[in-house]
Amino acid sequence: MIFIQPSIDPVIFSLGILEVRWYSLSYIIAFVFGSILIKKINTASYNLITDRQIDSFFIWSVTGVIIGGRIGYVLFYQTELFISDPLYMFQIWKGGMSFHGGLLGMIISIYFYCKKYNLSFFYLSDLIAIVAPIGLFFGRIANFINTELYGRVTDFKLAIIYPTIDEKPRHPSQLYEALFEGLILFIILFLYFKKNSKTYYIGRISALFLILYSFFRFFIEYLREPDFQLGLYFNHLSMGQILCFPLIIFGILIYYRK
Repeated sequence: MIFIQPSIDPVIFSLGILEVRWYSLSYIIAFVFGSILIKKINTASYNLITDRQIDSFFIWSVTGVIIGGRIGYVLFYQTELFISDPLYMFQIWKGGMSFHGGLLGMIISIYFYCKKYNLSFFYLSDLIAIVAPIGLFFGRIANFINTELYGRVTDFKLAIIYPTIDEKPRHPSQLYEALFEGLILFIILFLYFKKNSKTYYIGRISALFLILYSFFRFFIEYLREPDFQLGLYFNHLSMGQILCFPLIIFGILIYYRK
C-alpha cells in the first residue's frame, strides 16, 4: 500500500516576522514535558537533585542542545560550506541541526552545571537519557512534516510518496526513527528504570541510551536517503552511521565501568 505524504505547512502560524514552526514546537514540548518527567523520576529514584536545580538546568540544556546541534550540523554535514562562508554557522534560519552535535552540547552543559553545583554528572545524565527519546520522537515527526531526512526509494509494500520530492515510493525513515529512537527507546529505558529505580548503578541508563540509540540509528540509516552533499563513505556508510561508532564504544565502556 502506497501512501501520499499529507500536505502540512511547516509554519503553524505567524505574527509578522515571528513564525512558530512544528520543528520549534517539538523542542518546546520536549523540554517542558521532559523537565516535568525528570522531577517525577528523580523523586522515585535516589533524589539527588532538587526541583529548583532541575528548573535552573532548563536554560543550560536548551542552550547546549541548540548551540551544539547547530555547530555539529555545520561541521559534520556542511564542512565545505562553512569553510567558504564561516558566517553560515550563525544563519540558523536556513535550518540544520545535528543530533550528535546536540548530544555533545548537552553533555558539556551537564558537566559544567554539575561541577558548579557539585552534583553527580551521571545521575543527571541518567535522568535526561530517560526523557531524551521524547524529544527525538517529536523531532522526527517534525522532520516528516518538513519533508526532511526522507527515506530511500523502495519497492516495499508499505511506502510513502513525497510529492515535493518526486513521485517515487520511499521509506518513511523519519517515522521509523520516531518509532525506534523515540517511542521504543523511551519504553525500554523507562521500564528499566521502573524495575531498578532505587538499585540501578548510576550511569548505566546513560550507557544504555548511547548504545541503543546508536544501534537503532545505524540500521535505519540504511533506509534513509544519504545526505546529497556528502553521499556515502566507503560506498556503504553515511555520516550519521560513522558518528554512531564512538557513541557505542563510550556506551559500552560506561556500562561496564558502572
